[in-house]
Amino acid sequence: MKDQPDGIDESDVRAALAAWEIDAADLAYAPVGFGDYHWTAKDTTGGRWFVTLSDLTDKNHCGIGADAAWQGLRRAMDTAVRLKDRDGLGFEDGGFVLAPLSTADGRSVRRLGERYALSVFPYASGSSGDFGQRLAPSERARTLETLAALHAVHPPAVTRVIPPQLSARERLEENLAAVAGPWSGGPWSEPAREATIRHAAGLRRRLDEFDALRAEVSGRGAALVVTHGEPHPGNLLWHRGRQLLLDWDTVGLAVPERDLWLVADGPDDLARYEELTGRAPDPSALALYRLRWDLEDVDAFLGWFRSPHAATPDLEQAWDGFLDTVRRLAA
Repeated sequence: MKDQPDGIDESDVRAALAAWEIDAADLAYAPVGFGDYHWTAKDTTGGRWFVTLSDLTDKNHCGIGADAAWQGLRRAMDTAVRLKDRDGLGFEDGGFVLAPLSTADGRSVRRLGERYALSVFPYASGSSGDFGQRLAPSERARTLETLAALHAVHPPAVTRVIPPQLSARERLEENLAAVAGPWSGGPWSEPAREATIRHAAGLRRRLDEFDALRAEVSGRGAALVVTHGEPHPGNLLWHRGRQLLLDWDTVGLAVPERDLWLVADGPDDLARYEELTGRAPDPSALALYRLRWDLEDVDAFLGWFRSPHAATPDLEQAWDGFLDTVRRLAA
């Protein structure tokens, strides 16, 4: 995020790093990504880390409400640690999992007050892309190989099942139904309400389509695998000729198509995944998760725009994303 978190300053982060026995001589805010807050930390001996602060009140994919999100985030980070330690998939061992480091008492993530949670990662230099960026064929091939390897692991006992329904369907329905009255949270509240009214019929059609796809895919009872959840270019780091997967807070058990729709770019890619795994991707499941992504975004955007907010670069980016998404859904 470009904005810095409410109610947390550098001294809070420095103090929290003591749980990892890190005495940061240099702590610099890193305005990267969208959703979490990040810093880079260095000590006097040359040690370097990447620090992530998650807002538990805005982590619906981990759980609704701060306490439920904390439990979901903890299980996700524990899963990444197990993939590293149990399966040897950590980037230190030549694998692709950039997992969090454990605190001195063995925790993968530490709660910071009621609202936030902190995790610390090894610092890995390299280049990454952006969400929506089209990967080159060779990059897609590497990513499909990475996903095939991930999908083949035995699921850790701690890993959550991620059901295909929307994370916060009730909240989305409430927001769609609340367009009759004015929205007064901030500068994008009324424009968001007006855009929702304009595209309401299309959004309702897509919700019906989503429900039909979910019933169809769930009825097939396909086997679940460990999925990353968001293997888009922004979460791929190219490190010394290797590909690493970042941001494991979305990890969970689901059908492989939860990952594949974000990577595969046509029949050849899907055929390659089938060749690697022996499992043919399901077109209905690909369509389900593609639609689920957009509907989850609409829910998140409306939640922000109905809540108190100011004109910030992050909210401006969210506004552009909201308009693009609702127009695409309603088309």
